[in-house]
Amino acid sequence: MNDSYQHKGLRRNLVEEVRNKGIEDERVLEAIFKVPRHLFMDTGFVKYAYKDQAFPIGCGQTISQPYTVAFQTQLLDVRKHSKVLEVGTGSGYQTAVLCELGAKVYTIERQRELYIKAQSFLQSIGYKATFFYGDGYEGKPSYGPFDRILVTAGAGEIPEKLKSQLKTGGVMVIPVGDSNCQVMTRIVRKGEDEFDFTEHGRFVFVPLVKGKEG
Repeated sequence: MNDSYQHKGLRRNLVEEVRNKGIEDERVLEAIFKVPRHLFMDTGFVKYAYKDQAFPIGCGQTISQPYTVAFQTQLLDVRKHSKVLEVGTGSGYQTAVLCELGAKVYTIERQRELYIKAQSFLQSIGYKATFFYGDGYEGKPSYGPFDRILVTAGAGEIPEKLKSQLKTGGVMVIPVGDSNCQVMTRIVRKGEDEFDFTEHGRFVFVPLVKGKEG
């Protein structure tokens, strides 16, 4: 793994940029600093790794903008040893940030190629998570309930099956809307059938699609 002083310096600059955009959780900022984002990107995009932008990773997916990763993670309020379900592994960058926060991560990816690539790569650089190839809409009920659920793709609606897999007192963060724009929504489960919803700005994600794809 080539993670040079130059890369670390670029990450420091990225952290300050994200901080200046409003991210205040020092644990999240430290996680962004620790994860070598350039290793998650195709070689053609490595020089853009520490710009605060999203970039293609294949299969019609992107590696999320660092600010967006930090924003979702801050809303999620992850604690050490939190049991976190991530819907949409993608490149694995968000997975690594969650691991840096000490979470026990269960992550689902519907694109088989991305699932295989992320699982192999994250393990090779020392991040331990439990990976699943499957339908994120279904969640992983046999592994729940979860302290936190993070959805990293835009959902047309909030999946009821994911809500049901959240512990009482647990938090889900999910972008909800049409393909053009989604509202970042934070859901706190207060009881068996009681949920609090708050909205936290507009974002654009790739769509959350039902089923799995080879």
